Amino acid sequence: MTKMPSQSLTQMSKCTIFPDQISSMDDLKLSVSDLPMLSCHYIQKGCLFTRPPLPFTELVSLLKRSLSQTLSHFPPLAGRLITDEKGYVYITCNDAGVEFIHAYASHIYIRDIIRPTDVPQIVKTFFSFDQTVSYEGHFRPILAVQVTELGDGVFIGCAVNHAVMDGTSFWNFFNSFADVSRGIERIFQTPDFRRESILLSQAVLKIPASGPMVTFSIEAPLRERIFSFRRESILKLKAKVNNHRWELNGEIDVTELMGKHSNDTFKFPDEKLTPLTWLKNVASKETRNANPTAEISSFQSLCALLWRGITRARKLPPSKTTTFRMAVNCRHRLEPKLEPLYFGNAIQSIPTLASAGDVLSKDLRWCAGQLNKNVLAHDKDTVRRYVEDWERDPRCFPLGNFDGAMITMGSSPRFPMYENDFGWGRPVAVRSGQANKFDGKISAFPGREGGGTVDFELILASETMAGLESDPEFMQYVTSYQV
Repeated sequence: MTKMPSQSLTQMSKCTIFPDQISSMDDLKLSVSDLPMLSCHYIQKGCLFTRPPLPFTELVSLLKRSLSQTLSHFPPLAGRLITDEKGYVYITCNDAGVEFIHAYASHIYIRDIIRPTDVPQIVKTFFSFDQTVSYEGHFRPILAVQVTELGDGVFIGCAVNHAVMDGTSFWNFFNSFADVSRGIERIFQTPDFRRESILLSQAVLKIPASGPMVTFSIEAPLRERIFSFRRESILKLKAKVNNHRWELNGEIDVTELMGKHSNDTFKFPDEKLTPLTWLKNVASKETRNANPTAEISSFQSLCALLWRGITRARKLPPSKTTTFRMAVNCRHRLEPKLEPLYFGNAIQSIPTLASAGDVLSKDLRWCAGQLNKNVLAHDKDTVRRYVEDWERDPRCFPLGNFDGAMITMGSSPRFPMYENDFGWGRPVAVRSGQANKFDGKISAFPGREGGGTVDFELILASETMAGLESDPEFMQYVTSYQV
């Protein structure tokens, strides 16, 4: 058994970084997609790199300058949240600055992060604002960047307010930060800060004076593991689901499931109903008949595989209702469409419900077909109905596994997580912090080698994870892979 190094690091310095240009941007009103995120943790995502070929003091200075320049293109990130006298919440672009931390952990090496079966606890220390609820953006910076010096590498981790941006906006910022650090003066992926869609509402979200509360236990004993699916395995799975003959040279379509850049988290929108009752109501209203002969996508096939494997590992009774939720990008679903780089949150949740008996007794295609029906049904009219439902009862969304039978899929293999280079090469790995993690939470990442490969970050109870690891149907598609 390999002994893990000490799960600690040393903070070398902490300071505030300001934009290098004064902002002239007006306050940005939080939308129907932004406001519910006030009750969830800051997003915590970052990249692991090999050690750069320059002294670390120079690297820290470079990153500080680059962050300052990048913030001028993303003024909301250097601002704060404010609530006006009517109860509307805004981002005020007041150049208040962001937090920058330099940390030191020379006893930690790249192998210590990527080789263990489970994601090691040290990773959670690579991020600032741990367990910080997004509402606190009224009093704390909206963004914190932590640069951790390792024995043979560096981890650049960002914690950002989830009410301010989703995954699409996050990775646009992160990659722009890398571009500036590499010496590219012009931001090629300019964010769209306009607030002109139906997501902007006159409804007021009433928040308790103490602020919204996280609705899942942050102390629950859980395991976290990365499961990798390589191109060949995904093609085999898709062919099986579609009853096709598998061909290695066929085209792969890992992410056409949603055409999305979804985010890590989305919550149940009604605290007056039980979460499960609300999901059943939504599912019954939104599910429509889909073409039964439509091809099941690679990503749908993977989701069905996860649904079956986790349900089996949980040993649920056949009559138990299971729920598989996906966060989907609504930018292209609105009419008129939002710009692809619309800045903010533009995500909604699609719940798919089925009994444990059906999930396990029917085949993978049936499970994937249930997911497919709900995704196809989520069009511009459905997006509008979600907005109208929220306006009738504005609320923060509970997040968690409330009945022991829920799975929540977030993030996206379409996010350009490896398409960044701060000046010395692409990332070795992508990792997330402790934010918004509970039993049944899954995040989809692209594989480092590209080509349609997918990594899933799974958070499960220990006994469930052990059951999944011994599930032949699931594990036959998992690749034993070391970066």
